[in-house]
Amino acid sequence: MDVIFVSPGYPTEMPEFVRGLSMVGARVWGVGDQTAGALPHMAKRHLSGYLQVPNLFDETDVVARVRQWVGRRRVDRVEVLGEFWMVLGARLREALHVAGLTVEETLPFRDKEVMKQRLDAAGIRTPRHCRARTEGEIRAAAEKIGFPLILKPIAGAGSANTHRVEDARRMEAVLPQLRGVAEVSVEEFIDGEEFTFDTLTCHGHIRYHNVAWYRPRPLIARTNEWISPQVIALKNVDQAALRGGVEMGHKVIEALGFRDGFTHMEWYLKADGEVVFGEIGGRPPGARQVDQMNYACDFDAFAEWARIVCWGRFEGRVQRKYNVATIFKRAMGEGRIVRIGGAEQLRKEFGPYLVWENLLPVGSMRRNWLQTLVSDGFWVVRHPELSVCMEMADRVGRDLTLFARGT
Repeated sequence: MDVIFVSPGYPTEMPEFVRGLSMVGARVWGVGDQTAGALPHMAKRHLSGYLQVPNLFDETDVVARVRQWVGRRRVDRVEVLGEFWMVLGARLREALHVAGLTVEETLPFRDKEVMKQRLDAAGIRTPRHCRARTEGEIRAAAEKIGFPLILKPIAGAGSANTHRVEDARRMEAVLPQLRGVAEVSVEEFIDGEEFTFDTLTCHGHIRYHNVAWYRPRPLIARTNEWISPQVIALKNVDQAALRGGVEMGHKVIEALGFRDGFTHMEWYLKADGEVVFGEIGGRPPGARQVDQMNYACDFDAFAEWARIVCWGRFEGRVQRKYNVATIFKRAMGEGRIVRIGGAEQLRKEFGPYLVWENLLPVGSMRRNWLQTLVSDGFWVVRHPELSVCMEMADRVGRDLTLFARGT
């Protein structure tokens, strides 16, 4: 089994997927714009070869270079798990005559308007929505949909460049920030709790699913610097409160015809119990949420994904043991991190329920919190009882502190 894997070194989870492919017996051939020397050790260890290209966003150039590099060698799979390169992956499959999502099949996972139109046709509740390319079209869509509403890129990822707009005055203030975005989705604002529905799907059948809870919802976390955002992978995914979202998630997979691999869906639960679709990506969730799944079930989701895409099998033993919370931290102040407070006491109290510490060390430059959910690092805690897990997560949010100063 020979697999081309696009961008094996970035985002940070990608080396784990390369490892998974190698573990199940594949030869992995990486394609990326990093130098070979800059690749993380795990990626380098499990790659059979690597092609550096000048720019992964120049799809025509990358396809030509890969075709020349491959030559007469056989390629069995082309895997792309980075949101922005999914269409590139589809173009590579078509050029190399490899099975998997085509360009046409990939578009509903990248174009939010096509996505929602497909689901509207399948009878799945989506927010009222319009595509807009100009400020005039945005204003017209706002008049049709009504305030409050959401403005976000058609082909965006996460909550980047996403804005809640309460009224016409706020919309006029936001419009200049969207002038670099080619197309915008103008959507009804859905007031409710926000969850994920993440799947490992094999031959169109969901073999494993995860439901994670955003505390608070990403749009709030992205607009308030003081917040330590949480994502909690829930142990009890069969509870009545989540049933509507889980059922909708199955219908979405069927409506879009997804076959093999990871998907990441987001959905809303309103106060009256109505569930509303958010969006879906034909890829795993980011921000180390696949690791959350592993901590929740004590299995290897990276390897199970690889087994599905290579051999069409899922062999994981899914035992939902824990609720798992990842708490992302933002340093106070600007410049370099000079002190981390509260960590020692929390370690003593949490003991084995603290399973991962991944903060920037003292001396590191603080990251731009507006550009990354991971911010200045995170802690991961887990516990069989949701209330205890939430209490620990809130303690980390309140008592674990990072301070930055100077340049």
